[in-house]
Amino acid sequence: MAILKIARMGHPVLLRRADPVPDPTAPEVRRLVADMAETMEDAQGLGLAAPQVHVPLRLFVWRGGAGNIIALINPEIETVGEEVEQGWEGCLSIPGLRGCVPRAARIRFRGQDIEGRPVEGEAAGLAARVIQHETDHLDGILYPMRMTDLSLWGFTEELARAAAQAKPAEGTVP
Repeated sequence: MAILKIARMGHPVLLRRADPVPDPTAPEVRRLVADMAETMEDAQGLGLAAPQVHVPLRLFVWRGGAGNIIALINPEIETVGEEVEQGWEGCLSIPGLRGCVPRAARIRFRGQDIEGRPVEGEAAGLAARVIQHETDHLDGILYPMRMTDLSLWGFTEELARAAAQAKPAEGTVP
């Protein structure tokens, strides 16, 4: 396994639609998934799409609810209901920045695993957000393109500092 170089915002591979994976069971796909999982772990990410490691294929890995790493190949998603939630997101391809992004609260997803077996399910909360974020990468979309209020985008350290200053001092009445 290997740690792969992560493409950063501005690289053309992040702005194009990724190609379908013709054979999810191919040894090179298995190797790519293993390397992506190791890269995601090393970067302390929650998800990583193949275009983020300079490979324009429709697959991503993400950390599931039990902490296990899941690969989803040729994913398709659809929203369940009309509820939208605003939430803070970061991206390994946009280091040091975070933004508040509207996403569907619930989704249904389907695709394949590395054995070529069908995978499908529903997700809500953080899992739904991560799956939507990574699927966006496969369509050439970065999270700032989804933002509706750029005043809610900034450097991680500055946002943390502002949040800490906004909290009332201990022992005071808010």
